[in-house]
Amino acid sequence: MSGGPTHKQGLADALGFVLGALAGWQLGARLGYDFIGSTEWQTPQLIGLLFILAGCGLGRWLARKIILR
Repeated sequence: MSGGPTHKQGLADALGFVLGALAGWQLGARLGYDFIGSTEWQTPQLIGLLFILAGCGLGRWLARKIILR
């Protein structure tokens, strides 16, 4: 089993997705929009969820740019 382009693409997707989600979560928590540490479903928690989702997408995009060049 060789590490061809699809292997690198999968690695970039996985790393970017997870690290981006963590970065988005930390940014949201620092700005007061903590989704993980709350049991409520109010506007601040939903904004925190949006930070996590945006981090996932941006992290995946950035990891693909860096790893697949």
